[in-house]
Amino acid sequence: MSDSSAGGTDDGVNASSTADEPTRVAIACQGGGSHTAFTCGVLRELLKEWDDRYELVGISGTSGGAFNALAVWYGLVTEGPERAREIVGSVWDDLAASGPSDRWTNAVVTSLSRMESAGVPLPAVSPYQVPGPETGKQRIREILETHIDFEGIPDLCGRDAPELVVGTVDVNAGVFETFVDEEVTVDAVLASAAVPNLFEAVEINGHLHWDGLFSQNPPVNDLMGLPPDRKPEELWVVQINPQEFEGEPSTTEVIADRRNELSGNISLNQELHFIERVNEWVEDGTLPADKFVRTDVRRIQMGKRFHCSTKVDRDPAFLDELRELGAERAREFLAAR
Repeated sequence: MSDSSAGGTDDGVNASSTADEPTRVAIACQGGGSHTAFTCGVLRELLKEWDDRYELVGISGTSGGAFNALAVWYGLVTEGPERAREIVGSVWDDLAASGPSDRWTNAVVTSLSRMESAGVPLPAVSPYQVPGPETGKQRIREILETHIDFEGIPDLCGRDAPELVVGTVDVNAGVFETFVDEEVTVDAVLASAAVPNLFEAVEINGHLHWDGLFSQNPPVNDLMGLPPDRKPEELWVVQINPQEFEGEPSTTEVIADRRNELSGNISLNQELHFIERVNEWVEDGTLPADKFVRTDVRRIQMGKRFHCSTKVDRDPAFLDELRELGAERAREFLAAR
């Protein structure tokens, strides 16, 4: 497996592509709350430069990454790259804290999150005991439904449309569950972002669902299950959580930060390791080349560490900073190719 990061060395087009055919690409968007505004910046920049060298065959996301994946998918299949750039940008514009009351609430929530990570004893309050979380969830629902016609999604799915995958956890069955293509409803997306200590679980098909950060973050396996002529030759992973850490975490806050990062990367690295094994089996002939394709993995990493408490920060200036950072990393990624 080739695993290149933004700004790093790229191995070029997959050997199974020809000069006359576009490289089949799948994009996986890692979750991470407000930090996934970074992914918005990445995707908008990638779409600005998108041309017939690439064919998007699938896009997946978890939590905030699901917002980005859905918005881009919907824009692409309805009108094209420019519409996709517009929708994903508008979704994040609407998610940003606006008005004095909303900004004050955002500041309080962010401060409490920082205090909690620092070990300050705070009252344990369930999201089922206070009305605020569900009010916030309703706002997200309204924002998504403003920009996405969920009833029209089934008609947009088909052979020529990229696969859309949203990751969640089935609380009752104790397994991860992905919602694919026509299964993607507004409830599925809300479930993917339902962090247990912040939001009530979302009921889908008689089972309760939580944030997909517990499982596939982001979903990769579904993207690898496409028919042979649609399997991605490259997987571009937009990675929010830093992969590496210099030194030893020693303070309460740094320890909390690193634990958060590691938990968000565990499932991703496990799935990428499996792709590595499949690549080895394709190369040594264990798997038939007419049914399996080597998939090169490219990571577009944030490359900058923010305090974990800022994953709930919707301050407009902070979200703009993240989006600009995403655009910068995407430009580095494309330049390296």
